[in-house]
Amino acid sequence: MQAKREYRGRDGTEVAVLDALVDRQEEGMTVFELRSRVDVSIDRLETALGDLKTAGLITVEKEGGQTRIYPDDRVVPTGEESRKRSLAEKIREKLPF
Repeated sequence: MQAKREYRGRDGTEVAVLDALVDRQEEGMTVFELRSRVDVSIDRLETALGDLKTAGLITVEKEGGQTRIYPDDRVVPTGEESRKRSLAEKIREKLPF
């Protein structure tokens, strides 16, 4: 699943982070899990997480000695929104950018 359309105009790393988090919205992700899903340097990932946190698009929680990151509810598409994708979005998904 992808983040809502209105958040897809952000930096590419931020969009990749949001998409990964939306896929795992219930259980959240650790920084290491995000690092394995978003193929960028740790510095770029750290910058993206900081920017997303500042924008209020993610929440960070400590659970059992582990830090987990969750997408904000407004980023997660509802049932109908997740089914609607433009032709351009479908093509972008298939092309290696």
